[in-house]
Amino acid sequence: MALTAADHRLAAPGFAPEDADPHDERGLSAALRATLRRTRRPVVGTGEAFAAAFAEVATVLWTRFLRFDSADPAWPDRDRIVVAAEDDGGLLAALHSLTGQAGGWDAAGQGETVAGAGGQGLGVAVGLALAERLLAARFGRSLVDHRTWVLAAADELARGTCHEAAAVAGALRLGKLTVVAEAGAADDAADDALKRFALLGWATKRVDGADSHQVVAALAYALRSARPTLILCRAERPFAETESGGEAALAVPSQLARAWAEAGRRGARERLAWRRRHQRSPHRDEFDRALAGRLPETWRSALDAWKVQMASARCPLSTREASRRALEALAGAIPDLSGAAAGQAAPPASAATPAGPASPAGGLGRHLAWGAREAGMAAATAGLALHGGLVPYAECALAAGDAIRPALRLAAALRRRAIHLLHERTDGGTAGGEALSIGELAALRAVPNLFVFRPADAVEVAEAWALAAAREDGPSVLVLGETPVPPLRGNHTAENLSARGGYVLAEADGPRQATLIATGAEVAIALAARDILQAQGVAVAVVSLPCFELFAAQDETRRAVVLGGALRVGIESGIAQGWDRWLGLSGLFLGPETVASAAGEAGAPGQHLNPEGVAQAVLRRLF
Repeated sequence: MALTAADHRLAAPGFAPEDADPHDERGLSAALRATLRRTRRPVVGTGEAFAAAFAEVATVLWTRFLRFDSADPAWPDRDRIVVAAEDDGGLLAALHSLTGQAGGWDAAGQGETVAGAGGQGLGVAVGLALAERLLAARFGRSLVDHRTWVLAAADELARGTCHEAAAVAGALRLGKLTVVAEAGAADDAADDALKRFALLGWATKRVDGADSHQVVAALAYALRSARPTLILCRAERPFAETESGGEAALAVPSQLARAWAEAGRRGARERLAWRRRHQRSPHRDEFDRALAGRLPETWRSALDAWKVQMASARCPLSTREASRRALEALAGAIPDLSGAAAGQAAPPASAATPAGPASPAGGLGRHLAWGAREAGMAAATAGLALHGGLVPYAECALAAGDAIRPALRLAAALRRRAIHLLHERTDGGTAGGEALSIGELAALRAVPNLFVFRPADAVEVAEAWALAAAREDGPSVLVLGETPVPPLRGNHTAENLSARGGYVLAEADGPRQATLIATGAEVAIALAARDILQAQGVAVAVVSLPCFELFAAQDETRRAVVLGGALRVGIESGIAQGWDRWLGLSGLFLGPETVASAAGEAGAPGQHLNPEGVAQAVLRRLF
């Protein structure tokens, strides 16, 4: 497009008109910089510097390569964008303003995300690219054929989470993933990043980010590559000084504004062609249902039947094994389910994954084995959830809670459905078994908009799965044990009692003198302790509290009826943090570090809870 000398002087005062190539992006990039300056905050930070450094790259990407249509920002087959920086400095807002995307940045509608630090950005992008691959295999390239682009700050490539996700992307040859990253301050660090990613199976390039010709060539190379591509850009960060230019000097010339608006409409023809293919596709209804996040109408039937079966069964079963069987029941009913396992978590039975379990090097099925890459797996799961069309779940050890928590916070903030299955260690271990993860439950419950389920038996597992799968506005965690537990709900109830968060499992024989409140395997301990206390004439009720968050959502009157006004005793293999809300000032919490033994002596750290110790602790408090 031809740019006049006056346009160049106004948009880019530092350019000599006679040196300006009318067909390059320098004028458009200057317009983007002007827009960034106009929306800058008073104090210049790293975000503004990042945005300015990537102005040239963003201009090339948005005007030549990115497939989108500003008239329909939610077009399902648009390219996805991830800005992996602590603060994008208004880059996306400026680009949306120039291209005419109404409403500005909207993760739910436009699929773009500012993922923040910690390697989450590239992990999310791997999930987005993986979702595109899975959905294309299911619905065909006529409906799903787009790319994922990442603009990353320099520190993104230094994070462990980034490398965990990048290793799987390279092994799976996710060729529609391109990362354009800012080179670090030291050349040797930049070279190391290129070498590491090349060893992980990525195609790599190094360019001058201020040279639009090099950027165009590198992005074109990425389009041709069958492997994911890392493009490392050397880009200077401006905006170090305080600028005092007036609005007139920062205005975007009308011709450049029109050129940016045309860039926003560049994908209209492709979008309309896609709409025609969509209308003719035999997969249209199923595709629309999956992308809208709606589950099949009859998805509950198989799970309800399995719940009835578990209510009538009398054999002990671990909640982890119960979850595996519940997943088998759900997999045939919900084709959107897609899972992954990290660490020592075994893949589910083949009945749950018709495509078969698959390692990253062995192809794609509905279940991927990530190895010891919990953080990268969790970040990619957030990307799968962000993309839409899938119901992702991921399995790992509860002790890895610290590693996956950033991804859980991201999914919770984006209000996306993702299901995490965390397994408690009960093998004794080197630090007393569950003592390895004794504080993880409290830490998980502290994440806003995250539902944490700790089911007590197979029936509660089925109910937790039903609630997690049906939830559309945030992630859920199921904390599962490996020790077989007896069936506690022998009478089938059509109502999902776990949906209340907590309920009375066994009422006292007479006016309550105490209420034992427990989660997970400790519910069986509470029931056994109740029998001991009842034999001694102490009327005790047992409350199962599988989900604190759902219980907190109940009205105060219902919570008071469930918890009762007598002594409240919390029982859990965790720490007391968070329990005071339910126990009150006079309540008693019993955990591995506070349990009293049958002899009446305080238990040592790591000691397992037992019914006799619980009963003795209650008697001492009451009498």
